[in-house]
Amino acid sequence: MSVSVTLSNLSWSTPDGTALFSNLDLTFGPERTGLVGRNGSGKTTLLRLMSGELSPASGQVRVSGTFGMLRQDVQAWPEGTIADLFGVKPGLSVLERADSGHATAEELAGADWTLPERLEAALSRCGLSAEPDTPLGSLSGGQCTRAALAALIFADPDFLILDEPTNNLDKEGRKAVIELVSKWRGGAVIVSHDRELLEEVDAIVELTTLGVTRYGGNYSAFRAHKARELQAAEHDVAEAEKLQEEAARRAQQAAERKARKDSRGRKSRAKGDQPKLVMDARKARAEASGGANARLREARADVAEAALSAAREKLEVLQPLDMDVPGTGLPAGKTVLRLDAVTAGYEGGADVIQNLSLVLTGPERVAITGPNGCGKTTVLKLVSGELHPRQGKVLCEVPFARLDQHVSLLKDELSLHENYLRLQPGSDVNQAYAALARFRFRAEDAEQVVGQLSGGERLRAGLACTLGRVPVPQLLILDEPTNHLDLEGLAALEAALKAYDGALLVVSHDTAFLEAISITRYIDLTGQVLATGFI
Repeated sequence: MSVSVTLSNLSWSTPDGTALFSNLDLTFGPERTGLVGRNGSGKTTLLRLMSGELSPASGQVRVSGTFGMLRQDVQAWPEGTIADLFGVKPGLSVLERADSGHATAEELAGADWTLPERLEAALSRCGLSAEPDTPLGSLSGGQCTRAALAALIFADPDFLILDEPTNNLDKEGRKAVIELVSKWRGGAVIVSHDRELLEEVDAIVELTTLGVTRYGGNYSAFRAHKARELQAAEHDVAEAEKLQEEAARRAQQAAERKARKDSRGRKSRAKGDQPKLVMDARKARAEASGGANARLREARADVAEAALSAAREKLEVLQPLDMDVPGTGLPAGKTVLRLDAVTAGYEGGADVIQNLSLVLTGPERVAITGPNGCGKTTVLKLVSGELHPRQGKVLCEVPFARLDQHVSLLKDELSLHENYLRLQPGSDVNQAYAALARFRFRAEDAEQVVGQLSGGERLRAGLACTLGRVPVPQLLILDEPTNHLDLEGLAALEAALKAYDGALLVVSHDTAFLEAISITRYIDLTGQVLATGFI
């Protein structure tokens, strides 16, 4: 039987009645498919419907094959072992009793003698060498990811279901996920904004307000398709605008002709050179003809307006989001940040950072790299003053702003303009609206409550409330800013940071993002070695 997931006439709405899908028809076959779309478009909901975790409001989900889902909470299970993760502890216990001669006849009859070899093969395929009794708590973050991937392979599902599998992973963990997907030959449906991962898929399905569209090929092919669609949409808007202008021009010409004809008629009546009966008949015919022509012109105008509205709606969906980023005026030779032999840690714990020195000058773009737990966020907290060093000095000599991946500087219960005024107490309402408008929150958009924003909107709001202030921060500190962003939000962030002329200090495992924003220097905290170029 062919492996497939078929969604037929599928509909689903959120608890507040917002329709995510309506009469959706879609099939996933034995290929690797990336599922993309704006945050809130229903990607995760679609995975839950496919896996049976949710039931559709109407329609059907037909599955041929078995599912396997990646566990991302392995580190939260410190008492567990590799054998627990794989679900093979009872089977291994039977083999141990068999080796010692204590197994019952019934246990021997049901024993899986290939279990140790299959377990070792799955671990080896994911680049992990570990005994079954290895505690999960003793593994690094990347090793935990590889163990979870090995358990997924061991289960041998027909379909992989992966929901943002590289979020919060370090470089080693991301590499393990990408390797699995690149070598997978079964079916897979992957929700992700990780462009490096999406380069390994066979097709991409996009969810938008216009519906669902399938594109053959990987992320590069998808971007090429989208560029052609954008070009076509821009052409359609231009043509629709011409059609509307032509309809308006003809209506104006008809109105002017009617005005001239009416004027001649009034003059003729005033002269009285024709019988009243003839004049009245001509007037009736003119009014009837004029009414029909007016209705025709109105219909043409309505068609032109509808065509323009539809073209603009499609263009709005396809067009990249842009933000108006103000300049900082940071001089090239200005010392922005200085760390002198800094050692730091948290109360009651060991040193996380030891003897770290760093000087950031002018509009440099510095990325801090290293595996999870090596102290990257600790460095950002030192720079922003949230943490004080145990030894050494930290001097930040320019105005700065820090955004973490949750944009926690914003209060969920307040509106955007209320958050702006809270963070910039010297500003007034007009300044708040002007700053938010520069980041595409115009008019009533500025009244939105932060807790109802998508991940991409929230980050854009955070940028508006920091880069939109006076004076503009000359140093922007970003901690994993691409987590929780959709592809559109990611593109908007990259565009904003390219336009930003201040200094950047960034923690991110997303190499495509770091390349896009032109990082000039890397600091690897595993050895605290400064490097230029990619590492």
